[in-house]
Amino acid sequence: MLVAKVEEKSPIVEEIKGHLDGAKSVVLADYLGLTVEQDTKLRRATREAGVVYKVYKNTMIKRAVEGTEFESIIPDLEGPTAIAISKEDATAPARVLATFAKKAPKLELKSGVVEGTYYDQAGIQVIATIPSREELLSKFLGSIQSPITNFARVIKQVAEQKESGAEA
Repeated sequence: MLVAKVEEKSPIVEEIKGHLDGAKSVVLADYLGLTVEQDTKLRRATREAGVVYKVYKNTMIKRAVEGTEFESIIPDLEGPTAIAISKEDATAPARVLATFAKKAPKLELKSGVVEGTYYDQAGIQVIATIPSREELLSKFLGSIQSPITNFARVIKQVAEQKESGAEA
């Protein structure tokens, strides 16, 4: 009887391990009190952000993270727990869940591991405020492009002034 239960749970643990393999971040959240509509919207938002959002039994998550860089979340596996995992954008799970929690206060971030570092509830809230890699790159490129554009504008004005001075 015990062997059958372990065999039933093994595919679930392997599924979680598959999601964790190569993941940049994992965030745990307490979802208790969300309506079905809110949960559906949250699942859609996480999917659109490339984040895997699932609800598993805490014992299954514990077995899957043991011996991995995500092992530090084990003490936070109490009560209803959802797990959000990203292999692309390290801050996406925290950012998507925190943004959604503003509209659905019943959703609470518990903790997480981002690029190998454990963050408690307060730390994961700070991680949630970090813009995505794409946003940071576009801001960086904008800041680089601005001086070049201004320099080109000044050169053009100088050339136009010399042109109009030569005509006079």
